[in-house]
Amino acid sequence: MSDHFRHIYSQEAAAYHAMIAAEDWKGHLKQKLRGLLSAYHRPKVLDVGSGTGRFGLMVGDLAGQFLALDLYEAMLQQQKLFAEAADQEAMWDLLQADARAIPVKNSWADVVLAGWALGHLTGWYPSTWRTEMTQALNEMQRVCHPGGIICIAETMTTGGPPAPPNPELAHYYDWLELQWGFSRFLISTDYAFGSVEEAVSKTEFFFGESLAQKVRENQWHILPEWTGLWVKQI
Repeated sequence: MSDHFRHIYSQEAAAYHAMIAAEDWKGHLKQKLRGLLSAYHRPKVLDVGSGTGRFGLMVGDLAGQFLALDLYEAMLQQQKLFAEAADQEAMWDLLQADARAIPVKNSWADVVLAGWALGHLTGWYPSTWRTEMTQALNEMQRVCHPGGIICIAETMTTGGPPAPPNPELAHYYDWLELQWGFSRFLISTDYAFGSVEEAVSKTEFFFGESLAQKVRENQWHILPEWTGLWVKQI
């Protein structure tokens, strides 16, 4: 499954964004993030593992400077298109880099975001994910200004009641809270597709046949989704 996600992130960024654009259709996560950022005046925001720019589209207009970092060039190219369309190129900067070695100076950011990115380390490094994650979290804390915040968003299930999708993610979520002092917020972020057929096609593309079959059986064009948001002030 790790190769499946790597292929999507490196080769199919546009199709990936077409799927995630349907998520959080009621804007619950967007509202929560904008509320957190509103505590800062034109903050410097670092988006780690930024993907195709989901957070930039949600909160980029609130930032004095928005720096999006991702490992995959295809993801950053997709963001470039959004920055151009939103006329935000002057403040929306792109950087290809690894979350475990962030090329940003100490205390640069007021807000550090990481959405649906760090959790992949539990699958890509099953025996050493805590070591890999510690590197990333230490880097995120290093670049965050004292008094700033770190916000990490991860899935809390797709197509069912809120719960970690697998034991590895459950351990990771508990570890964030017990070892690192993050507080968890649970947010409903359902997908809204134009039709059941679209929901089946787009969920199969990313999540696989099992979820697509569940969508088909339930005739869902509104797909239940829950997101956990872990927040820590530095």
